Amino acid sequence: MKIKRKGSAAWQGGIKDGKGALSTESGALTAYPYGFASRFEGQRGSNPEELIAAAHAGCFTMALSLILGEAKLTAEQMDTSAEVTLEQVEGGFAITAVHLTLKAKIPGADQATFEKLTGMAKAGCPVSKLLKAEITLDATLVS
Repeated sequence: MKIKRKGSAAWQGGIKDGKGALSTESGALTAYPYGFASRFEGQRGSNPEELIAAAHAGCFTMALSLILGEAKLTAEQMDTSAEVTLEQVEGGFAITAVHLTLKAKIPGADQATFEKLTGMAKAGCPVSKLLKAEITLDATLVS
C-alpha cells in the first residue's frame, strides 16, 4: 500500500518582506499565512516547524495507540506535544531536535511496560523515521 498526501506553499516577495500561504489537500489549512516574521521573529502566522511539531505529535500518538492495542491496552487519554528546535548551524538553519511530551492515562499499564511501548512508538512512527534530528521523549503515566 502506498498513500500520498499533499501540502503546498505559495510565496510572493523577498525572504524578509515576502508573504506566503500554506495549504493542505484536506483543507485543514487553506492559504494559511506564513512568513519570515512568523518563522523567526515570533509574529502571528504559521511556520514549517510548528506544522512538523503537530505532525510528529499526531503520528507518535497514533503509533502508540497501535502499539498499546497490540499489548492489549487501551488509552483512556493521551495528550502529546512536540517542540521542534530550529537553530543556526554551519551553512544555514537546521531542525536539530524534537522533544515529545506525553501525558497518558492507560488503565492496566505499569511503568516498565509504558516506557517500553512509548520508546517503540517514538522510534517507529513514520515522522520519527523521517527526521534526522535528535528526538527525545518525556512520558508520564497518570493514574
